[in-house]
Amino acid sequence: MLIVEDLLLLLLDDETGTPAKAGTLPYTLGGAVLVELAMLGRIDADGEGSRLSGPLVTATGDGPLPDPLLQAAWDEIARKPRPVQTLLLAIGGDLWTTVVDRLIAAGQIRREKKRVLGLFRMTQLPSADVAHEAELRRGIRAVLVDGETPDPRTAAIVALLSGSGALPELRPLIAWSGDVYRRAKALESGNWGAAAVGTAVTRTTTAIAAASAAASAAVIVTTVNS
Repeated sequence: MLIVEDLLLLLLDDETGTPAKAGTLPYTLGGAVLVELAMLGRIDADGEGSRLSGPLVTATGDGPLPDPLLQAAWDEIARKPRPVQTLLLAIGGDLWTTVVDRLIAAGQIRREKKRVLGLFRMTQLPSADVAHEAELRRGIRAVLVDGETPDPRTAAIVALLSGSGALPELRPLIAWSGDVYRRAKALESGNWGAAAVGTAVTRTTTAIAAASAAASAAVIVTTVNS
């Protein structure tokens, strides 16, 4: 499964399928795809950009990518270098439906149609197979609560969750503490320690997490003020 699939699976409520931080989801999902491309060595975020929009992201490497979702994102980036902030929405804006369909096809969630009060139709996306998600949660808990060194994939997922602000909302809840907060923020800022897979990857991941966090904060402020 892709990082974006694992991330959405973690964000979805196991009973209803309602995602945590729904308003910022496009930025978080877009960030997950960009991080995966960075870990494959297919993008770099080393170009000059503004403080608000983040560094410019450029496509690197050649040849087909192992997944059509990643290929479509890389093709979008290859059109022209753009700031991280712009690409998050360009790539993540329509990903919700695509990733949900992929999770259903993989047997991780299912689609249920129900009536509320016998009148209103609604669709829910409860978990169908909890084993994979439970393993993801165990890995996150081991890193944040027990202080284990993460593998690069887990480090990237925690960085994205931390940047989106959704980390405290994971179910079951993590026993939140100062140490947990500091470990999450360290990963968000690119301090992966032995998990580092190269300066370019951690630099790009850090830029993506920072842009996702800024976008999420902007959405929240706009929502509160509207």
